[in-house]
Amino acid sequence: MGLQEQKQHFSVNLLDWYMINRRDLPWRRHNNPYFTWVSEIMLQQTRVDTVIPYFNRFIGNFPTVQALAEAPEEDVLKNWEGLGYYSRARNLQAAARQVMELHGGEMPQDKPAVFALKGVGPYTAGAILSIAFNQPQPAVDGNVMRVLSRYFLIDEDIMKGSTRVLMEELAGELIPEGRARDFNQALMELGALVCTPKAPHCLTCPVMEQCSGRIAGRELTLPVKTKAKPPRPEQRLVAIVEGRGAHRGQVLVRQRPDTGLLARMWELPHVLAAPAAASKKAAPLADEPAMALLAGSLWAEGFAARPEGLATHAEHVFSHIVWSLQVYKCTEQDQSSELPLIAAEARAAYDAQAATREGTASSSAVSAVSPESDTMHSSEPGTPNAQNISTSLNDGEMLAPSDVSDLALSTPTLTGKGDGLTYRWIGPEDMDKMAFPNIFLKLISSYFAGAYDQVND
Repeated sequence: MGLQEQKQHFSVNLLDWYMINRRDLPWRRHNNPYFTWVSEIMLQQTRVDTVIPYFNRFIGNFPTVQALAEAPEEDVLKNWEGLGYYSRARNLQAAARQVMELHGGEMPQDKPAVFALKGVGPYTAGAILSIAFNQPQPAVDGNVMRVLSRYFLIDEDIMKGSTRVLMEELAGELIPEGRARDFNQALMELGALVCTPKAPHCLTCPVMEQCSGRIAGRELTLPVKTKAKPPRPEQRLVAIVEGRGAHRGQVLVRQRPDTGLLARMWELPHVLAAPAAASKKAAPLADEPAMALLAGSLWAEGFAARPEGLATHAEHVFSHIVWSLQVYKCTEQDQSSELPLIAAEARAAYDAQAATREGTASSSAVSAVSPESDTMHSSEPGTPNAQNISTSLNDGEMLAPSDVSDLALSTPTLTGKGDGLTYRWIGPEDMDKMAFPNIFLKLISSYFAGAYDQVND
Protein backbone atom coordinates (compact mmCIF):
# COMPACT_ATOMS: atom_id res chain seq x y z
CA MET A 1 0.00 0.00 0.00
CA GLY A 2 1.39 3.38 -1.00
CA LEU A 3 1.47 6.55 1.08
CA GLN A 4 -1.73 7.93 -0.43
CA GLU A 5 -3.61 4.72 0.25
CA GLN A 6 -2.22 4.69 3.79
CA LYS A 7 -3.53 8.22 4.35
CA GLN A 8 -6.95 7.27 2.94
CA HIS A 9 -7.09 4.20 5.19
CA PHE A 10 -6.31 6.36 8.21
CA SER A 11 -8.93 9.04 7.54
CA VAL A 12 -11.79 6.68 6.65
CA ASN A 13 -11.29 4.18 9.47
CA LEU A 14 -10.61 6.83 12.08
CA LEU A 15 -13.84 8.67 11.28
CA ASP A 16 -15.88 5.45 11.29
CA TRP A 17 -14.45 4.55 14.70
CA TYR A 18 -15.08 8.00 16.13
CA MET A 19 -18.73 8.15 15.13
CA ILE A 20 -19.33 5.02 17.21
CA ASN A 21 -16.91 5.56 20.11
CA ARG A 22 -16.82 9.32 20.72
CA ARG A 23 -17.33 10.43 24.31
CA ASP A 24 -20.32 12.47 25.38
CA LEU A 25 -18.59 15.65 26.50
CA PRO A 26 -20.51 18.80 27.53
CA TRP A 27 -18.79 21.08 25.00
CA ARG A 28 -19.68 18.67 22.20
CA ARG A 29 -23.42 18.88 22.87
CA HIS A 30 -23.74 22.37 21.40
CA ASN A 31 -22.05 23.75 18.33
CA ASN A 32 -21.18 26.90 20.25
CA PRO A 33 -17.87 28.56 19.30
CA TYR A 34 -17.55 30.07 22.78
CA PHE A 35 -17.97 26.66 24.44
CA THR A 36 -15.39 25.18 22.08
CA TRP A 37 -12.96 27.96 22.88
CA VAL A 38 -13.35 27.69 26.66
CA SER A 39 -13.00 23.90 26.57
CA GLU A 40 -9.84 24.02 24.46
CA ILE A 41 -8.20 26.52 26.81
CA MET A 42 -9.12 24.40 29.83
CA LEU A 43 -7.89 21.21 28.19
CA GLN A 44 -4.38 22.54 27.70
CA GLN A 45 -2.17 20.28 29.87
CA THR A 46 -5.23 19.07 31.80
CA ARG A 47 -7.14 15.78 31.65
CA VAL A 48 -10.69 15.67 30.30
CA ASP A 49 -12.13 14.16 33.50
CA THR A 50 -10.66 17.04 35.48
CA VAL A 51 -11.96 19.68 33.09
CA ILE A 52 -15.62 18.60 32.90
CA PRO A 53 -16.82 19.97 36.28
CA TYR A 54 -14.78 23.13 35.83
CA PHE A 55 -16.26 23.67 32.37
CA ASN A 56 -19.82 23.19 33.60
CA ARG A 57 -19.33 25.61 36.48
CA PHE A 58 -17.52 28.17 34.33
CA ILE A 59 -20.17 28.18 31.62
CA GLY A 60 -22.88 28.30 34.28
CA ASN A 61 -21.37 31.48 35.70
CA PHE A 62 -20.13 33.01 32.43
CA PRO A 63 -22.51 31.68 29.74
CA THR A 64 -21.48 34.13 27.01
CA VAL A 65 -18.44 36.00 25.80
CA GLN A 66 -19.98 39.20 27.12
CA ALA A 67 -20.54 37.73 30.58
CA LEU A 68 -16.90 36.66 30.76
CA ALA A 69 -15.60 39.98 29.45
CA GLU A 70 -17.59 41.96 32.02
CA ALA A 71 -16.93 39.75 35.04
CA PRO A 72 -14.54 40.85 37.83
CA GLU A 73 -11.20 39.12 37.38
CA GLU A 74 -11.40 37.83 40.96
CA ASP A 75 -14.57 35.91 40.04
CA VAL A 76 -12.94 34.42 36.96
CA LEU A 77 -9.90 33.26 38.92
CA LYS A 78 -12.12 31.84 41.67
CA ASN A 79 -13.96 29.74 39.08
CA TRP A 80 -10.59 28.56 37.77
CA GLU A 81 -9.25 27.78 41.25
CA GLY A 82 -7.58 24.36 41.37
CA LEU A 83 -7.34 24.01 37.59
CA GLY A 84 -3.83 25.44 37.48
CA TYR A 85 -1.97 27.52 34.88
CA TYR A 86 -3.94 30.59 35.94
CA SER A 87 -2.62 32.74 33.11
CA ARG A 88 -4.98 30.73 30.91
CA ALA A 89 -7.93 32.23 32.76
CA ARG A 90 -6.55 35.76 32.63
CA ASN A 91 -5.74 35.44 28.92
CA LEU A 92 -9.17 33.97 28.24
CA GLN A 93 -10.87 36.96 29.83
CA ALA A 94 -8.57 39.40 28.04
CA ALA A 95 -9.39 37.69 24.74
CA ALA A 96 -13.11 37.84 25.53
CA ARG A 97 -12.75 41.59 25.86
CA GLN A 98 -10.95 41.64 22.50
CA VAL A 99 -13.87 39.77 20.94
CA MET A 100 -16.32 42.30 22.41
CA GLU A 101 -14.30 45.33 21.28
CA LEU A 102 -13.15 44.13 17.87
CA HIS A 103 -15.79 41.64 16.74
CA GLY A 104 -19.03 42.75 18.35
CA GLY A 105 -19.09 39.81 20.74
CA GLU A 106 -19.03 37.20 17.95
CA MET A 107 -16.17 34.73 17.69
CA PRO A 108 -14.16 35.57 14.54
CA GLN A 109 -13.98 32.93 11.83
CA ASP A 110 -10.74 33.82 10.06
CA LYS A 111 -7.41 32.44 11.21
CA PRO A 112 -5.48 35.72 11.63
CA ALA A 113 -8.21 37.16 13.84
CA VAL A 114 -8.49 34.02 15.97
CA PHE A 115 -4.73 33.73 16.24
CA ALA A 116 -4.55 37.37 17.39
CA LEU A 117 -6.64 36.61 20.50
CA LYS A 118 -4.59 36.58 23.68
CA GLY A 119 -3.61 33.10 24.79
CA VAL A 120 -4.49 31.47 21.45
CA GLY A 121 -1.66 29.61 19.75
CA PRO A 122 -1.54 27.56 16.54
CA TYR A 123 -3.18 24.48 18.06
CA THR A 124 -6.03 26.36 19.76
CA ALA A 125 -6.70 28.44 16.66
CA GLY A 126 -6.90 25.30 14.54
CA ALA A 127 -9.16 23.60 17.07
CA ILE A 128 -11.57 26.53 17.24
CA LEU A 129 -11.76 26.99 13.47
CA SER A 130 -12.19 23.28 12.72
CA ILE A 131 -14.49 22.26 15.57
CA ALA A 132 -16.61 25.40 15.83
CA PHE A 133 -16.73 26.35 12.14
CA ASN A 134 -15.80 23.09 10.36
CA GLN A 135 -12.92 24.76 8.53
CA PRO A 136 -10.17 22.42 7.22
CA GLN A 137 -7.52 23.64 9.65
CA PRO A 138 -5.11 21.24 11.41
CA ALA A 139 -5.09 21.18 15.21
CA VAL A 140 -1.80 19.61 16.23
CA ASP A 141 -0.94 19.07 19.88
CA GLY A 142 1.17 16.46 21.67
CA ASN A 143 -1.47 13.75 21.33
CA VAL A 144 -1.82 14.31 17.61
CA MET A 145 1.95 14.32 17.02
CA ARG A 146 2.23 11.04 18.91
CA VAL A 147 -0.43 9.40 16.73
CA LEU A 148 1.06 10.68 13.47
CA SER A 149 4.62 9.80 14.51
CA ARG A 150 3.61 6.20 15.13
CA TYR A 151 1.27 5.69 12.21
CA PHE A 152 3.63 7.20 9.63
CA LEU A 153 6.88 6.15 11.39
CA ILE A 154 8.22 9.69 11.69
CA ASP A 155 11.58 9.85 13.50
CA GLU A 156 11.78 13.62 13.77
CA ASP A 157 12.02 15.19 17.24
CA ILE A 158 8.53 16.53 18.03
CA MET A 159 10.05 19.24 20.22
CA LYS A 160 11.47 20.96 17.13
CA GLY A 161 9.50 23.67 15.35
CA SER A 162 10.26 22.11 11.96
CA THR A 163 8.61 18.88 13.08
CA ARG A 164 5.48 20.74 14.16
CA VAL A 165 5.29 22.35 10.71
CA LEU A 166 5.66 18.89 9.12
CA MET A 167 2.90 17.49 11.33
CA GLU A 168 0.55 20.39 10.59
CA GLU A 169 0.99 19.90 6.86
CA LEU A 170 0.39 16.17 7.20
CA ALA A 171 -2.65 16.59 9.44
CA GLY A 172 -4.13 19.10 6.99
CA GLU A 173 -3.78 16.60 4.14
CA LEU A 174 -5.63 13.96 6.12
CA ILE A 175 -8.81 16.01 6.74
CA PRO A 176 -11.65 14.68 4.54
CA GLU A 177 -13.60 17.34 2.68
CA GLY A 178 -16.39 18.78 4.81
CA ARG A 179 -15.45 16.66 7.86
CA ALA A 180 -12.88 18.83 9.66
CA ARG A 181 -14.98 19.09 12.84
CA ASP A 182 -15.34 15.35 13.30
CA PHE A 183 -11.91 14.40 11.99
CA ASN A 184 -9.87 16.64 14.30
CA GLN A 185 -11.87 15.51 17.30
CA ALA A 186 -11.43 11.90 16.20
CA LEU A 187 -7.67 12.39 16.01
CA MET A 188 -7.62 13.88 19.50
CA GLU A 189 -9.86 11.06 20.78
CA LEU A 190 -7.58 8.38 19.36
CA GLY A 191 -4.56 9.90 21.11
CA ALA A 192 -6.42 10.22 24.40
CA LEU A 193 -8.09 6.79 24.51
CA VAL A 194 -6.12 4.37 22.34
CA CYS A 195 -2.71 5.62 21.15
CA THR A 196 -1.64 6.55 24.68
CA PRO A 197 1.92 7.55 25.62
CA LYS A 198 3.21 4.50 27.52
CA ALA A 199 0.84 1.64 26.80
CA PRO A 200 -0.89 2.07 23.42
CA HIS A 201 -3.89 -0.23 22.90
CA CYS A 202 -2.85 -1.36 19.45
CA LEU A 203 -5.23 -4.32 19.28
CA THR A 204 -8.27 -2.04 19.56
CA CYS A 205 -6.90 0.71 17.31
CA PRO A 206 -9.04 1.34 14.20
CA VAL A 207 -5.97 2.03 12.05
CA MET A 208 -3.60 -0.65 13.39
CA GLU A 209 -3.42 -2.61 10.13
CA GLN A 210 -1.53 0.16 8.34
CA CYS A 211 0.34 1.63 11.31
CA SER A 212 3.98 1.73 10.22
CA GLY A 213 5.21 2.20 13.78
CA ARG A 214 3.41 -0.93 15.01
CA ILE A 215 4.55 -2.97 12.03
CA ALA A 216 8.16 -1.93 12.70
CA GLY A 217 7.84 -2.65 16.42
CA ARG A 218 8.42 1.04 17.24
CA GLU A 219 5.11 1.91 18.89
CA LEU A 220 6.77 2.22 22.31
CA THR A 221 9.77 4.27 21.13
CA LEU A 222 7.84 6.84 19.13
CA PRO A 223 7.48 9.75 19.13
CA VAL A 224 11.05 10.96 19.38
CA LYS A 225 11.08 13.66 22.02
CA THR A 226 13.95 15.56 23.61
CA LYS A 227 13.77 15.19 27.37
CA ALA A 228 12.86 18.36 29.19
CA LYS A 229 15.07 19.62 31.98
CA PRO A 230 14.00 18.32 35.39
CA PRO A 231 12.12 20.86 37.48
CA ARG A 232 14.29 23.03 39.72
CA PRO A 233 13.78 22.35 43.44
CA GLU A 234 13.15 25.24 45.80
CA GLN A 235 12.78 25.11 49.56
CA ARG A 236 10.26 27.66 50.82
CA LEU A 237 9.18 28.59 54.34
CA VAL A 238 5.48 29.31 54.75
CA ALA A 239 3.77 31.19 57.57
CA ILE A 240 0.27 30.50 58.82
CA VAL A 241 -0.05 33.61 61.00
CA GLU A 242 -2.82 33.22 63.53
CA GLY A 243 -4.38 36.55 64.46
CA ARG A 244 -4.94 37.86 67.96
CA GLY A 245 -7.14 40.60 69.34
CA ALA A 246 -9.04 42.25 66.50
CA HIS A 247 -7.78 39.53 64.16
CA ARG A 248 -8.72 36.54 66.31
CA GLY A 249 -9.98 33.68 64.16
CA GLN A 250 -8.23 35.05 61.08
CA VAL A 251 -5.00 34.36 59.20
CA LEU A 252 -2.71 36.67 57.24
CA VAL A 253 -2.61 36.30 53.46
CA ARG A 254 -1.05 38.30 50.66
CA GLN A 255 -1.76 38.90 46.99
CA ARG A 256 0.88 38.07 44.42
CA PRO A 257 2.20 40.66 41.92
CA ASP A 258 0.16 41.73 38.89
CA THR A 259 2.39 39.79 36.48
CA GLY A 260 4.31 36.54 36.50
CA LEU A 261 3.77 33.25 38.25
CA LEU A 262 0.26 32.91 39.78
CA ALA A 263 -0.35 36.61 39.16
CA ARG A 264 -2.83 38.31 41.50
CA MET A 265 -3.66 35.09 43.31
CA TRP A 266 -3.81 35.09 47.11
CA GLU A 267 -1.40 32.99 49.17
CA LEU A 268 0.12 32.50 52.58
CA PRO A 269 3.27 34.58 53.14
CA HIS A 270 6.35 32.55 52.28
CA VAL A 271 10.05 33.08 51.67
CA LEU A 272 12.69 31.31 49.61
CA ALA A 273 15.11 29.57 51.96
CA ALA A 274 18.78 30.25 51.24
CA PRO A 275 21.37 28.91 50.79
CA ALA A 276 19.39 25.68 50.37
CA ALA A 277 17.83 27.03 47.16
CA ALA A 278 21.26 27.22 45.55
CA SER A 279 21.98 23.51 46.02
CA LYS A 280 21.09 20.78 43.55
CA LYS A 281 18.54 19.40 45.97
CA ALA A 282 16.30 21.56 48.13
CA ALA A 283 17.02 20.23 51.62
CA PRO A 284 14.81 21.14 54.59
CA LEU A 285 16.11 23.88 56.83
CA ALA A 286 16.44 23.18 60.55
CA ASP A 287 13.45 24.50 62.47
CA GLU A 288 15.27 27.09 64.58
CA PRO A 289 16.91 29.05 61.74
CA ALA A 290 13.86 28.47 59.54
CA MET A 291 11.52 30.05 62.09
CA ALA A 292 13.89 32.96 62.65
CA LEU A 293 14.15 33.53 58.92
CA LEU A 294 10.37 33.42 58.57
CA ALA A 295 9.84 35.82 61.47
CA GLY A 296 12.34 38.19 59.94
CA SER A 297 10.66 38.14 56.55
CA LEU A 298 7.34 39.04 58.15
CA TRP A 299 9.02 41.71 60.27
CA ALA A 300 10.54 43.24 57.14
CA GLU A 301 7.02 43.55 55.68
CA GLY A 302 5.65 45.24 58.78
CA PHE A 303 4.12 42.29 60.61
CA ALA A 304 5.21 40.99 63.99
CA ALA A 305 4.64 37.27 64.32
CA ARG A 306 6.33 34.53 66.30
CA PRO A 307 6.62 31.06 64.69
CA GLU A 308 5.45 28.47 67.20
CA GLY A 309 6.34 25.23 65.45
CA LEU A 310 6.24 23.16 62.28
CA ALA A 311 2.67 22.52 61.16
CA THR A 312 3.27 20.36 58.09
CA HIS A 313 5.37 19.72 55.01
CA ALA A 314 3.85 20.22 51.57
CA GLU A 315 4.87 20.25 47.93
CA HIS A 316 3.65 22.22 44.93
CA VAL A 317 4.82 21.14 41.48
CA PHE A 318 5.08 23.43 38.49
CA SER A 319 6.43 22.33 35.12
CA HIS A 320 9.86 23.82 35.81
CA ILE A 321 9.86 24.28 39.60
CA VAL A 322 9.05 22.14 42.59
CA TRP A 323 8.26 24.03 45.77
CA SER A 324 9.08 22.01 48.89
CA LEU A 325 7.22 23.82 51.63
CA GLN A 326 7.96 23.89 55.35
CA VAL A 327 4.80 25.29 56.88
CA TYR A 328 4.98 26.94 60.30
CA LYS A 329 2.14 28.00 62.52
CA CYS A 330 2.82 31.52 63.78
CA THR A 331 1.13 33.86 66.25
CA GLU A 332 0.58 37.55 65.65
CA GLN A 333 2.41 39.67 68.24
CA ASP A 334 0.75 42.81 69.57
CA GLN A 335 2.96 43.51 72.60
CA SER A 336 5.71 45.92 71.67
CA SER A 337 8.10 44.40 74.20
CA GLU A 338 8.19 41.19 72.18
CA LEU A 339 9.11 42.80 68.87
CA PRO A 340 12.81 43.47 69.52
CA LEU A 341 13.33 39.83 70.48
CA ILE A 342 11.81 38.62 67.22
CA ALA A 343 13.97 41.04 65.23
CA ALA A 344 17.09 40.01 67.13
CA GLU A 345 16.47 36.32 66.49
CA ALA A 346 15.93 36.99 62.79
CA ARG A 347 18.98 39.25 62.58
CA ALA A 348 21.23 36.59 64.08
CA ALA A 349 19.93 33.99 61.62
CA TYR A 350 20.48 36.32 58.68
CA ASP A 351 24.02 37.14 59.78
CA ALA A 352 24.84 33.44 59.96
CA GLN A 353 23.33 32.73 56.56
CA ALA A 354 25.00 35.77 55.01
CA ALA A 355 28.37 34.31 55.94
CA THR A 356 27.39 31.01 54.30
CA ARG A 357 26.27 32.81 51.16
CA GLU A 358 29.59 34.63 50.79
CA GLY A 359 30.83 34.03 47.28
CA THR A 360 27.59 32.46 46.06
CA ALA A 361 26.54 33.73 42.67
CA SER A 362 23.63 36.12 42.81
CA SER A 363 21.79 33.99 40.27
CA SER A 364 21.28 31.31 42.90
CA ALA A 365 18.72 33.41 44.72
CA VAL A 366 16.81 34.94 41.82
CA SER A 367 13.06 34.72 41.70
CA ALA A 368 11.43 31.59 40.35
CA VAL A 369 10.50 31.01 36.74
CA SER A 370 7.52 28.91 35.77
CA PRO A 371 5.70 28.22 32.53
CA GLU A 372 2.45 30.10 32.23
CA SER A 373 1.78 28.98 28.66
CA ASP A 374 3.02 26.39 26.17
CA THR A 375 5.96 28.52 25.04
CA MET A 376 6.60 31.28 27.54
CA HIS A 377 8.10 31.32 31.01
CA SER A 378 7.09 34.20 33.25
CA SER A 379 9.11 35.55 36.11
CA GLU A 380 8.01 35.97 39.67
CA PRO A 381 8.85 39.60 40.47
CA GLY A 382 8.43 40.96 43.93
CA THR A 383 8.72 37.66 45.78
CA PRO A 384 10.96 38.11 48.81
CA ASN A 385 14.04 35.95 48.84
CA ALA A 386 16.54 35.48 51.62
CA GLN A 387 19.08 37.84 50.13
CA ASN A 388 16.89 40.92 49.71
CA ILE A 389 15.20 40.35 53.06
CA SER A 390 18.63 40.31 54.71
CA THR A 391 19.47 43.57 52.98
CA SER A 392 16.24 45.14 54.19
CA LEU A 393 17.01 44.19 57.76
CA ASN A 394 20.61 45.37 57.61
CA ASP A 395 19.48 48.68 56.18
CA GLY A 396 17.12 49.16 59.11
CA GLU A 397 14.02 49.22 56.90
CA MET A 398 11.67 47.98 59.61
CA LEU A 399 8.43 49.36 60.96
CA ALA A 400 8.33 50.70 64.49
CA PRO A 401 5.96 48.83 66.84
CA SER A 402 3.38 51.61 66.58
CA ASP A 403 3.46 51.36 62.77
CA VAL A 404 2.74 47.63 62.93
CA SER A 405 -0.21 48.18 65.22
CA ASP A 406 -1.65 50.99 63.11
CA LEU A 407 -1.39 48.97 59.90
CA ALA A 408 -2.83 45.83 61.40
CA LEU A 409 -5.84 47.46 63.03
CA SER A 410 -6.84 50.41 60.88
CA THR A 411 -7.11 49.04 57.33
CA PRO A 412 -8.65 45.90 55.75
CA THR A 413 -5.78 45.68 53.24
CA LEU A 414 -2.16 46.43 54.07
CA THR A 415 0.87 47.14 51.91
CA GLY A 416 4.05 45.21 52.61
CA LYS A 417 6.91 47.43 53.72
CA GLY A 418 9.55 45.70 51.59
CA ASP A 419 7.84 43.87 48.72
CA GLY A 420 4.94 46.29 48.20
CA LEU A 421 2.43 43.46 47.99
CA THR A 422 -1.09 43.65 49.38
CA TYR A 423 -1.76 41.81 52.65
CA ARG A 424 -4.99 41.26 54.54
CA TRP A 425 -6.49 39.24 57.36
CA ILE A 426 -9.15 36.71 56.39
CA GLY A 427 -11.56 34.35 58.10
CA PRO A 428 -13.25 31.17 56.82
CA GLU A 429 -16.05 33.24 55.29
CA ASP A 430 -13.58 34.89 52.91
CA MET A 431 -12.45 31.64 51.32
CA ASP A 432 -15.34 31.63 48.86
CA LYS A 433 -14.55 35.13 47.63
CA MET A 434 -10.80 34.97 46.99
CA ALA A 435 -8.81 32.88 44.52
CA PHE A 436 -5.96 30.78 45.93
CA PRO A 437 -3.52 28.38 44.25
CA ASN A 438 -4.53 24.86 45.18
CA ILE A 439 -1.71 24.26 47.65
CA PHE A 440 -2.54 27.36 49.71
CA LEU A 441 -6.26 26.64 49.49
CA LYS A 442 -5.59 23.24 51.09
CA LEU A 443 -3.28 24.62 53.78
CA ILE A 444 -5.65 27.42 54.82
CA SER A 445 -8.68 25.14 54.74
CA SER A 446 -6.80 22.63 56.92
CA TYR A 447 -5.95 25.40 59.39
CA PHE A 448 -9.56 26.55 59.69
CA ALA A 449 -10.58 22.89 60.11
CA GLY A 450 -8.30 22.65 63.14
CA ALA A 451 -5.66 20.41 61.58
CA TYR A 452 -2.78 22.31 63.20
CA ASP A 453 -4.27 22.92 66.64
CA GLN A 454 -1.77 20.62 68.35
CA VAL A 455 1.39 22.22 66.93
CA ASN A 456 2.26 24.01 70.16
CA ASP A 457 1.45 21.15 72.54
